[in-house]
Amino acid sequence: MTTRDAVFPAGRHALYDKHRYSPAIRSDGFLFVAGQVGSREDGSPEPEFAQQVRRAFENLNAVLAAAGATFDDVVDVTFFIVDPANRFERAWEIVPEYWGQAPFPTATVVGVTWLAGFDFEIKVIAKLPERAAG
Repeated sequence: MTTRDAVFPAGRHALYDKHRYSPAIRSDGFLFVAGQVGSREDGSPEPEFAQQVRRAFENLNAVLAAAGATFDDVVDVTFFIVDPANRFERAWEIVPEYWGQAPFPTATVVGVTWLAGFDFEIKVIAKLPERAAG
């Protein structure tokens, strides 16, 4: 059986303990990051959509940093958006603030009806740099 090498960002353990999952698992040189939402430290959502998207990216970046990686190491992204017909363009205006330079990672956008009180979630897979792989 493979041992799970969990990665936790500073200061958010209660959120992950409450919902019984790891924010990321390091395995075979890759980092598999659970969906990150625009939650504040107390777990509540940012009320405004654009700020929720930004906070989701900030939370993602904290998980990546805890593993010794950055968004430049991300190879695959999945976005989940509630009401994408009305929110996709607004989210996509914010993405370049965090996305970096080409070549960009692969991306999939999924429209959903429920995200536990949130409107945006981002899930990624990153190829860890050699120094952080293990």
